[in-house]
Amino acid sequence: MRVAVIDIGTNSTRLLVAEVHREKVERVVYFDLVTTRLGEGIGSGYLQKDAITRTCETLKHYLERIHPLQVECVVAAATSAVRDARNREEFLEATRRVGLEVTVLSGEEEAYLSYLGVQGGLEVDAAGLVVMDVGGGSTEFIWQQEGSLFCRSVNVGAVRMTEGGHDDAAISRLLTPTLARVRLSSPRHLVGVGGTVTTCAAMVQKLAVYDPARVHGFVLSRADVENIVDILSRCTLEERRRLPGLQPERADIITAGVRIVRLVMLELDIPSLQVSEADIMHGLAIQAASGVERKSVVIYQ
Repeated sequence: MRVAVIDIGTNSTRLLVAEVHREKVERVVYFDLVTTRLGEGIGSGYLQKDAITRTCETLKHYLERIHPLQVECVVAAATSAVRDARNREEFLEATRRVGLEVTVLSGEEEAYLSYLGVQGGLEVDAAGLVVMDVGGGSTEFIWQQEGSLFCRSVNVGAVRMTEGGHDDAAISRLLTPTLARVRLSSPRHLVGVGGTVTTCAAMVQKLAVYDPARVHGFVLSRADVENIVDILSRCTLEERRRLPGLQPERADIITAGVRIVRLVMLELDIPSLQVSEADIMHGLAIQAASGVERKSVVIYQ
């Protein structure tokens, strides 16, 4: 089945057109990413009009791009920025005028779909596995314990922490309650998805041109992450924009994102993180194509 998935995130809006077979994304037909920064001013609780406009312009372009690709299904989902916005209906009405019906995911649904994407894209043992999705507005954690899948979303993201001026102590306080629960499962293997961790993999490899094949499955050590934090802390914003592997549009928020990754690795006492290109978009594609239902999922309120 050929599926088009649009992911409307806090920092970027992405399009994936993929062929799905037996609960796996077999082939990526088309991919695009635009840094729309829908979550600009996220602390206000409202989506800004300019951010809505530029996101809708991108959605309109994506629908035009999808049209000739003969997809059987189009799925559009919005995450943290829209989920938390007091004026989210204004945004959803704007997307309808573009011609797109958007589903707003809960934090736990977002977490589960990221896990589903990882399971379909990496050969990983579920025992001792923790999947972490560091986004612009939130970070999701998914892990197994006593035969059930636990999903948790925390409002700690690269855009939110940057705009809020949160230091490591503040980020740690927000993460600690969830990480304390994760530690009870005796985690051994950490898989990371999202722009922060894929950027880290690209930076360590000094990729002048982003290469998904070299990023997917790449293993980041804690020393790698510490080194990135050190480099970023010594660079001005303009210097960060010129670093190999770092997209200039992400330069203003990357430091907060990498600090989140470092704190998670430290608090879980896990020495390395495996990066997955297969993420929530793959999960949405698999779910749309195969009708996978959530079973044995424990959601922490």
